[in-house]
Amino acid sequence: MGDELTAADVLVDRLIRWGVDVVFGLPGDGINGFMDALHNRRGDLRYIHCRHEEVAAMAAVGYAKFTGRLGVCFATSGPGAAHLLNGLLDARTDQAPLLAISGMTYHDLVGTSYLQDVNTDYMFDDVALYNQRIMGPAHVVNVTDYAVRTALTQRGPAHLTFPIDYQAAPANSGSRFRRNVEGHTSTAYRPPIRVPRRQDLDAAARVLSGRSRPVILAGAGARGAADEIEAVAEKLGAPIVKAQLGESSFAASPAHAVPRKVGQAAATLVGRLRDRARGEHPE
Repeated sequence: MGDELTAADVLVDRLIRWGVDVVFGLPGDGINGFMDALHNRRGDLRYIHCRHEEVAAMAAVGYAKFTGRLGVCFATSGPGAAHLLNGLLDARTDQAPLLAISGMTYHDLVGTSYLQDVNTDYMFDDVALYNQRIMGPAHVVNVTDYAVRTALTQRGPAHLTFPIDYQAAPANSGSRFRRNVEGHTSTAYRPPIRVPRRQDLDAAARVLSGRSRPVILAGAGARGAADEIEAVAEKLGAPIVKAQLGESSFAASPAHAVPRKVGQAAATLVGRLRDRARGEHPE
């Protein structure tokens, strides 16, 4: 095959076009074509070799949480792919953009009890917001764009599974349906802006009305809204307490940032409080 581009090369190139510059994973026979493609683009993409597939998934989720960017992880077929599941569950729970790529047995041996023959697309169906099996070289760009866009816009996990033989197939091989027009998907993307409903703003105003010492707890939901949060803090005269995942929301320490003091009313304007944070006081 020589220097001919493979379908896996196309996938890696598409990830780079989406701005991905680091991936986490563990090699295996079921994902070797993808590994070769990573090696071919080693100057553009940093590969972090993990000791276990679950570690790779959790590392990618952590990367997504603290940077706001897409986390990418991969694993081989069968049990390797299964080990990614906890990471996808964490990404879905905490709304972190994640793309998981798994290997799969040869496309014409699926369902024949061949080595590590698991329908990984079925296995990930309950946890991934977007979940597809790559059906050939002409399918790669389309599903990669859909997977990445879903992970970023819906803030959660997407999954692609890639049969071994298709990974190594020449990029221009196989058939292309005439309606599968090249270029009908793209990497153009702008983060969505969420606007609160008027009734939610009114409810927040009622909670804060008459409170003399409100506090703003800025968590992961504060990302991209630092200016607005500081404007509200200025208006209320409220200190800003940053949760761990809110640290990266501010380029510098906000003017109203203070040590973790407790006010009369703690106003959680952004972020979420779970039962462990609320303790015995759900109200």
